[in-house]
Amino acid sequence: MTQQAIDTILEHAREGARLREEYFSKHAEEIDAVARKFAVCLAKGGKILFCGNGGSAADAQHLAAEFVNRFLIERPPLPSIALTTDTSILTAIGNDYGYDFVFSKQVQALGNKNDILVGISTSGNSTNIINAFNAARERGLLTVGFTGNGGGKMAELCDILLDVPHSHTPLIQEVQLTIGHLLCQLTDYYLFEDAAALQPDLEAAE
Repeated sequence: MTQQAIDTILEHAREGARLREEYFSKHAEEIDAVARKFAVCLAKGGKILFCGNGGSAADAQHLAAEFVNRFLIERPPLPSIALTTDTSILTAIGNDYGYDFVFSKQVQALGNKNDILVGISTSGNSTNIINAFNAARERGLLTVGFTGNGGGKMAELCDILLDVPHSHTPLIQEVQLTIGHLLCQLTDYYLFEDAAALQPDLEAAE
């Protein structure tokens, strides 16, 4: 192993640790608020939709799987869909209308007023996610954006923006996945471990 390789590893680890500590110290309450929104959505019979491109598509599928299967505790499956997985739907829409509409048409087909759409994009400028957010707003879904470096064009379309203040894509993605894992854990907590703590949110949503 060369010294350059070692330096690359250590620099990435140090900057990643600094970013995680800074982000979660500043945004813990915001993440908790999103988890409460997730829990209320699911408690009222809604579902969570995820979308993203490339590595963010993988994160969308990862997080949907955590809800549908389980995260850390044994509990019933929770309704969640990654809009990145059905190749027939994706290729049909892409072929007939263009890639910019592969998520928005699914939101139009599957999204309901009590649902939540989570769009994952490190730049915040993915056209297909922006179109999906516009479709979600038209159908009354809550929109949550996982972004980086200011949120890009997505920022103004997000009811809640979880923006990682960095320009290095791998580090943004690492923090975004941690945010996702925390949302899974906290949603389970509010639904199955301390439902009384969620009661004010449920009453406010009536």
